[in-house]
Amino acid sequence: MGMLRTGSKALAWALAALLVAATVGVALTWAPDQPLSALQTRWAPPPSAFIEVAGLQVHYRDEGPRDDPAPIVLLHGTSASLHTWEGWTAALRGSRRVVSFDLPGFGLTGPNASGDYSDAMYVRFVLQTMDALKLPRVVLAGNSLGGGIAWETAVAAPDRVLQLILVDAAGYAFTPRSVPLGFRVARLPVLNRLMGHVLPRSVIEASVRNVYGHPERVTPELVDRYAAMTLREGNRRALAQRMAQLDQGANAAGIATLRVPTLILWGGQDRLIPPDNATRFGRDIAGSTVVMFDDLGHVPQEEDPRRTVAVVQHFLDTRR
Repeated sequence: MGMLRTGSKALAWALAALLVAATVGVALTWAPDQPLSALQTRWAPPPSAFIEVAGLQVHYRDEGPRDDPAPIVLLHGTSASLHTWEGWTAALRGSRRVVSFDLPGFGLTGPNASGDYSDAMYVRFVLQTMDALKLPRVVLAGNSLGGGIAWETAVAAPDRVLQLILVDAAGYAFTPRSVPLGFRVARLPVLNRLMGHVLPRSVIEASVRNVYGHPERVTPELVDRYAAMTLREGNRRALAQRMAQLDQGANAAGIATLRVPTLILWGGQDRLIPPDNATRFGRDIAGSTVVMFDDLGHVPQEEDPRRTVAVVQHFLDTRR
């Protein structure tokens, strides 16, 4: 009996210690949603602005000469924001009109009230935003999710897209070599609800480092930005909803119907969407050009904007 009492006391102490540790862990990583007003000053200074589209206050930037007959529209990927294009925008806006905006469920635009995060919704949204900004025809560029939306928009409205730039774009069914930790958590029903209230910085940092070919280039300031965009009110729930609605490769047959000049950029170290997808896009889109950056990862436009935008400028100059 004495041994049983001793064992029971030890178990009680162990459970108490575990509870204390869990409580401390939650307290240290407690991260409630942040309203737009708390994030706007730092993350949406001029030239950022907001425009109403489909019932959403859309965060966007419209830079460069307004008389450009072929404005460039840039679409970011999952859990990213228009900030991912800042390097390209800085290089292009001297001679080209460049428009970037946060897609529903991400960045400062925030969640879609309907809970619809299907590809079809995003295509409609892009066309509606183009209409709101009076952009009849554009050069459409996108990374990852944004790349998938870009080519699907070109399929749906070929008269509105003059040229395509696909950067590590979604499109085909694929098997990733590695999935960012944040995406994995968003797919798990219990954990994604917990992550709606806590957000360890280590999860954000690990996720961003995962999509870089050179993880050492991920700075504290970059992690700050991704963390802030994740904390925007409603975005964590939206990410879980988007993950539940993924249908990889469902519309891939449309890729071969594209008849628009297309530049395909890819990071050779992309562990999320394998580099052989670049070859598939190049094979299926007649007359397209594929450029591989062997040392870069899934977001080459952010990881090395100078080198990647130089290829874009050459493409635009020769195809204009």
